[in-house]
Amino acid sequence: MGGTSGRALARTLVERHGQTYAEESGIRLRNTPQPLYQVLVLAHLLSARIRASVAVASARALFDAGMRSPRRMADATWQQRVDALGEGGYRRYDERTSTQLGDAAELLLEEYKGDLRRMRDAAGGDLGKLREALRKVPGLGPAGSDIFLREVQGVWTEFAPHLDAKAVQGAERLGLPTDSGKLARLVQEGDVAAFASALVRASLDKSVVDDTRRAADG
Repeated sequence: MGGTSGRALARTLVERHGQTYAEESGIRLRNTPQPLYQVLVLAHLLSARIRASVAVASARALFDAGMRSPRRMADATWQQRVDALGEGGYRRYDERTSTQLGDAAELLLEEYKGDLRRMRDAAGGDLGKLREALRKVPGLGPAGSDIFLREVQGVWTEFAPHLDAKAVQGAERLGLPTDSGKLARLVQEGDVAAFASALVRASLDKSVVDDTRRAADG
């Protein structure tokens, strides 16, 4: 690492690889129902054992087909969801995932009137309660819940910093601290979500690690 400080390395990582997966999927994240729901769908897709690029492409395909809200997702046919997932390359899990997305949309409509901010309010700032509620969403599970929290921490700031196991794995590959509190202090408060995504990219792709180290040393 050529003596590069952790702070400099973290800054370089964010500058070069700090695009969140929500941004990559075309989601303009705000604390409003539609983009929050779209991040939930993306988190669901990213949680499967499938390449992140395929999950992102499949989320885009669902949104391009009009399935941008719980109501639109629930109103779509099972086959329409399958077709959109297939267009994104999400073929291995497309049938099961189509069913789960429909069931999840129905649950959100029934329990929260399609508005994830109601889930946030019900949690009252308690991360454990929010995780419990997220894990009740069909198909999301612990991994998907963590991905959702990682992506929305910029707008649900009471749950920041949120650096999940994948992000910590990326930090380890870069020789950065593996304590989430110490990691978060390496970047500006507003950059934590981007930093978390960049760390995940480092955990998945060694070229991200190599590129960041070269650029920071240069």
